[in-house]
Amino acid sequence: MHIEQLHWHGHGWEPASFGHLPEAQLVLLFGSPTTLRAPTPLHQLRAAYPRAFLLGCSTAGEIMGTSVFDEGLVATAIHFEHTALQGRRLALQEGMSSFQAGEFLARQLDPEGLVHILVLSEGVDVNGSALVAGLQQHLPAQVGITGGLAGDGDRFQETLLLWNGQVEPHSILVLGFYGTRLRVGSGSFGGWEAFGPYRQVTRSSGNRLYELGGRSALSLYQAYLGEQAPELPAAGLLFPLSVLTSASEKPVVRTLLAIHEDDQSVTFAGDVPEGSYAQVMRTTIPQLVAGAMKAAKTSAEPLGACSPELAVLISCVGRKLVMQQHVEEEVQGVRQVLGERAILTGFYSYGEIAPFTPGTLCRLHNQTMTITTFAEK
Repeated sequence: MHIEQLHWHGHGWEPASFGHLPEAQLVLLFGSPTTLRAPTPLHQLRAAYPRAFLLGCSTAGEIMGTSVFDEGLVATAIHFEHTALQGRRLALQEGMSSFQAGEFLARQLDPEGLVHILVLSEGVDVNGSALVAGLQQHLPAQVGITGGLAGDGDRFQETLLLWNGQVEPHSILVLGFYGTRLRVGSGSFGGWEAFGPYRQVTRSSGNRLYELGGRSALSLYQAYLGEQAPELPAAGLLFPLSVLTSASEKPVVRTLLAIHEDDQSVTFAGDVPEGSYAQVMRTTIPQLVAGAMKAAKTSAEPLGACSPELAVLISCVGRKLVMQQHVEEEVQGVRQVLGERAILTGFYSYGEIAPFTPGTLCRLHNQTMTITTFAEK
């Protein structure tokens, strides 16, 4: 595997000399919605990597090495020596559920030799839990799934996908990796702690929460936020929900995406099932950094003797808002664990897709650092 990485800062690419991998099959591109729409950087990437599939999404921040950028682009060109790729895109249609979208995309990929899929999805109008369930319904059990929901800073208005160099709204992309010599690992950890009482979800529908413990979800959030309540929905990222669906399962974290004044409800990135129990969460910067390092360690373990060559980091926008100027500390923690050889790329998201640990079922997460590591034998 050979990799070349560059950063668009508004006036050009750095380093200025690039395109040394004309045989690259894939360019992963992450950036702000505004910058993704700019024609110049995309045209230059197409010219530099003529054989590559350009795939990516809009973000709430871009990761390159141990740096985190805003309102720019991070491009990672990859030449796989022993791996084949197959991608599919679905334009979301009115009336199509997120579960149906996952089913459709899973059926479009050739299962023969499929090792792993990377999922990038519209970030605001998709139920990530249902999307993952639909994908798993029609994929071989041994195929790993990781990815994330596209971002739009802290605006929560419009997210974009990049499919073969074309900017596409309201879409979901999957990229399949094929090859017996490819090793893939993943890890997903948060670093948040629950506080306050557990409250039963007394009224919900899918990922829309109406009542928690008989109280309207929006009024409860406004009470927790106090003076910050007018800053919803962005301020809600500081207080995600821990949702426990059964005593035998780990709780999942759910991030607030939208509020609805008319019926006092709140929309989350994934399901909040009626009858489950939810608890508000909070964190500190050291806890978030420790969670990122734990995710890195877990992601490297399935690679065995192979050291990671590429690591795709997808971290939640809520973590970025908590850490603010310290945000690079979690990426530096990942570097410390994975070592200098691994090329780090990725983005801040509206939701992360991965198993809790290797060998378990894939889930939608919020407020985690999710890492996918790749190496070729």
